[in-house]
Amino acid sequence: MLSSKGEDFRAFWTERHLCTLTTIRPDGTPHVVPVGVTLDVDTATARVITSGDSHKARQILAAGGAPAAVCQVDGRRWSTLEGRAVVRREPEVVEDAERRYADRYRTPRPNPRRVVIEIAVTRVLGTV
Repeated sequence: MLSSKGEDFRAFWTERHLCTLTTIRPDGTPHVVPVGVTLDVDTATARVITSGDSHKARQILAAGGAPAAVCQVDGRRWSTLEGRAVVRREPEVVEDAERRYADRYRTPRPNPRRVVIEIAVTRVLGTV
């Protein structure tokens, strides 16, 4: 699905851009926070590393998975990825996500409570 989006799309999601993660609270209102996102185009998986005690992680865990969207903007170029988010705690999954984050942004600071929010991308919006 994402591999058909082309090289401009792939490049945009590897350039260093801060993003937002939007989840829906139990009362139906959006919870939007700034995050770093990595995207595996081949598997259509977006990843956000965070602390397991963060509101975003706790909210997704409490729901047993939840709809989510990540978005990044650079001038007139923008892209939003939507899908179902789950929280992953397995050490090998966390290590892989940390490596991907380091490749796109910088080496993350140590955090023994780190988890990964994985979003299985099902919809793409944007200009790239």
